[in-house]
Amino acid sequence: MAHVIVVGGGPAGLSAALFTAKNGLETTVFDTDGTWMHKAHLFNYLGIESEDGSAFMEDSREQVDDFGVDRHQGEEVTGVEATGGGFTVTTEDDEYEADYVVLATGANRDLAEGLGCAFDGDVVDVGVSMETSVENAYATGAMVRDQEWQAVISAGDGAAAALNILSKEEGEHFHDFDTPADAE
Repeated sequence: MAHVIVVGGGPAGLSAALFTAKNGLETTVFDTDGTWMHKAHLFNYLGIESEDGSAFMEDSREQVDDFGVDRHQGEEVTGVEATGGGFTVTTEDDEYEADYVVLATGANRDLAEGLGCAFDGDVVDVGVSMETSVENAYATGAMVRDQEWQAVISAGDGAAAALNILSKEEGEHFHDFDTPADAE
């Protein structure tokens, strides 16, 4: 089973983690809780009429936990290195190995720069799949956008990264589409 490490626990990171874990990939999230969501109130997130950003984050964490994500709350990633066929993610406490890495650290692009990802001006250069110039490394949210910093956009970026990872693992285009029968 492929292992995905997500660095960042805001909407982009948790969205990526939700999709990968829900679809059977081993998923680890490192979350220092530095998300801008604690300063936000959501009126512009489809399906949410009004919700405090911190409450939204609690709900989101609970949802990914329910799908078996291994969440390391408060453990900060200090480096990411491409290794033969994967990545080594370093924290102050330990090193972790992964097949894929999703960077979701908001406007802090230091890990992407250290990994050697290409930039387009001040932002990490990605396509619609959110994959960087480093194979199997993805960047999402404010890392890849100059000013479009919205929770719903970031969550979509995380979902796009996860779907690309799942497509690679399946060897064909992957769709995560549930039906009402799936909820029963």
